[in-house]
Amino acid sequence: MSRFLQIHHASVIVAELAAALHFYTEVLGLEVDGSRPSMAFNGAWLTVASQQIHLLELPNPDPIEGRPEHAGRDRHIALLVEDLNDIEARLQQEAVAFTRSRSGRNAIFCRDPDGNGIELIEVLRS
Repeated sequence: MSRFLQIHHASVIVAELAAALHFYTEVLGLEVDGSRPSMAFNGAWLTVASQQIHLLELPNPDPIEGRPEHAGRDRHIALLVEDLNDIEARLQQEAVAFTRSRSGRNAIFCRDPDGNGIELIEVLRS
């Protein structure tokens, strides 16, 4: 039986790569990994420590309307961050709506321009 080591990447479907890149790089602060291979469609690889998010500019088979306001009650990607206040300030500056974790953890949930859910969890470093 295979032993799983970690998640390599998660793919996220986006309607417009430029708008998605602005959100993921300028608002969240992720970096594009230009060393990754090109595909037969527009896309970008974003670095998240040793893992990646792959943005795919493709037709979205999922509905955008009717999704829960709180992205924690929807499928989402969860990212660990060191400074949630910094990201929260950038979300507010860009008028990106977010909600706090309902579990009491120091975490917030938001959505990218295409409605994809993102959880941002602060991890305190000692």
